[in-house]
Amino acid sequence: MGDFIGERYRQILFASWQHFSLVAQCLILATVIAVLIAILVYRNKTMAGLANGVSAIGLTIPSFALIGLLIVPFGFGVTPAVIVVTFFAALPILRNAIVGLNNIEPTIVESARGIGMSRIKTLFAVEIPIAWPVILTGVRISAQMVMGVAAVVAYALGPGLGGFIFSGLSRLGGANSLESVVTGVVGVVILALILDLILLGIGRLTTPRGIRV
Repeated sequence: MGDFIGERYRQILFASWQHFSLVAQCLILATVIAVLIAILVYRNKTMAGLANGVSAIGLTIPSFALIGLLIVPFGFGVTPAVIVVTFFAALPILRNAIVGLNNIEPTIVESARGIGMSRIKTLFAVEIPIAWPVILTGVRISAQMVMGVAAVVAYALGPGLGGFIFSGLSRLGGANSLESVVTGVVGVVILALILDLILLGIGRLTTPRGIRV
């Protein structure tokens, strides 16, 4: 195992950076999309219920099958990888964003409006900051989930550590096949832990002091 890593450490580091970068960028994109959708629907029970339903159904779609479907219109490479990772990342964030915004006490919103805040200012200065810890929990859940999904997108020749996993699985029993799989799996786990620690730090920096738990 040590020889395998020693001979390929540059390749492993580069694949790890690609994997982390793919997940981080898709997570940011998914957060923006999910929060915007939540803002549009959370005050309408029917629309909020529909969004939650889509989120629940979306999580049942096998990532491997979705990648296979996207290869047809988009081909192999980064594009289907970004779409799949962003799609799955947005689902838990959307649900948490709706829950977080809906759980804000109406009196708090009324007080903000009572001192002259506009609807938009109340949303961004009061509601979203209060809901942020719940939203961030969804982001952390998504991060752990899509770190694994990002490995699966190697099937579509997407970037990241999944290449080591698929390469090893395709030649099980051959030289260094097990080492290749273990390197990919362990690398994904380590990256997931690193990203979670980063998100914890972001949470501490961005959560208003008065609502920290």
